Amino acid sequence: NTLDFLNPRNFDLKAFAPDVIVHCGALTHVDYCETHENESFDQTVKSTRTLIDISKELKAKLVYISTDYVFDGKNGPYLEEDQVNTLSIYAQHKLQAEQEVLQNLPDSLVLRVTNVYGHEVRNKNFVSRIIAQCRDGQTLQLKLPKDQYATPVNAWDVARAMLLLLRDNHQGIFHIASTDWMNRVELALHVLKYFPDVTYHLECLSTESLNQPAKRPLRGGLLKEKFSALYPEFLFGNVDMFVKESLAKGV
Repeated sequence: NTLDFLNPRNFDLKAFAPDVIVHCGALTHVDYCETHENESFDQTVKSTRTLIDISKELKAKLVYISTDYVFDGKNGPYLEEDQVNTLSIYAQHKLQAEQEVLQNLPDSLVLRVTNVYGHEVRNKNFVSRIIAQCRDGQTLQLKLPKDQYATPVNAWDVARAMLLLLRDNHQGIFHIASTDWMNRVELALHVLKYFPDVTYHLECLSTESLNQPAKRPLRGGLLKEKFSALYPEFLFGNVDMFVKESLAKGV
């Protein structure tokens, strides 16, 4: 279930003749990237260069998935035209990959997202992991930053929005975000309120007190006005809707 980005043999896509290539891959452990700069560059920037070349060769449209970490988090949530200013190695490499995609493939799409959640088998995303732990009757031990704000978005909404942009042959940068804007503590509590019988211990911390190697944008998140101006009838879900749906479907 993983792809070695540095092995060109893994990118033999000619037989598939894709019209679109969606590049979601990167080294996303922010603190690990901070202390493994070369590996971060290889997995995030070099992999993107490979897919740029392949997209050119196959005449396929490249969609690059990026992040709100390209901003410094002083004045978020952000519009597409706001000034980027990275705080970490991870963010630097994501921004560089963005820029190389747009410079080399003018017809490409860059979709910035943050705090993506949704149904997945391994429950790696924050929201689905809490739901799974609550369902299993676990006692949750949570130490969360109270000062990191973002705009959590459902992966299903990201996919639907991407499909519309591809259908209508848009290019450039788009922010894909819900109307939720909350910190990690609030995000956890939005989920936990649907499990009143679950025992949890929640410690609300400042980001500074966590002493993490990489700096985080605090007032992060994204504004979707550009996308919504094109598709005013498109409705984004929110965390509450997702949890209710998960409980109703038993997933």
